[in-house]
Amino acid sequence: MTDLDDTRTSLRRKMTEQRRALGPQARMSAAQGLRRQLDALPMFLNAQRVAGYWASDGELPLNLVLAAAALRGQQLYLPRIEAGRHMDFAPWKLGDDVEPNRFGIPEPTNRDGLLEGRELDAVLVPLLAFDGHGHRIGYGGGFYDTHFAFLRNQKRPTRPLLIGIGYAFQQCEAIKPAEWDVRLDVVATDQALIDCNDHDGAS
Repeated sequence: MTDLDDTRTSLRRKMTEQRRALGPQARMSAAQGLRRQLDALPMFLNAQRVAGYWASDGELPLNLVLAAAALRGQQLYLPRIEAGRHMDFAPWKLGDDVEPNRFGIPEPTNRDGLLEGRELDAVLVPLLAFDGHGHRIGYGGGFYDTHFAFLRNQKRPTRPLLIGIGYAFQQCEAIKPAEWDVRLDVVATDQALIDCNDHDGAS
């Protein structure tokens, strides 16, 4: 195991423990804060096809954000995990049936109208840690980095806009990216919007 692997493993463990320690009231307050932040992001509000995620294991809930997006008429999608590291996105509406995937995370049972990531306008990306330059530590499966690898050589921002979602305490001073990492365009927390295409990483 390399020093980079050690650092990422340590950060994953630390952030997972902090998220799990949050109580219901803290999660709801964070969900309200996240919605306020995304309501101030025109590139998200104007996106027609939006992919979210089903929050699990202490992730910042998207229920308020997705409900507001649905009311605006935005089309919602959730990721589906297939064999290996393949991922696609299924249409989803509030109340639609879901079933657990091999990781126990609910995903849509609907198989009609599946999209690839390049067909989306904005993607809300779960994470365990991030920095102001858009470098992200995920869960180690490589699904998002593999699926959105085509963005690595493109001028950013472009379509789809990658918006990392996390609690403010998940921000780190700096994360050393691996060669396969795909940088985020924006990070939205319960307290701030961070433009990762700004080289200073300022909020």
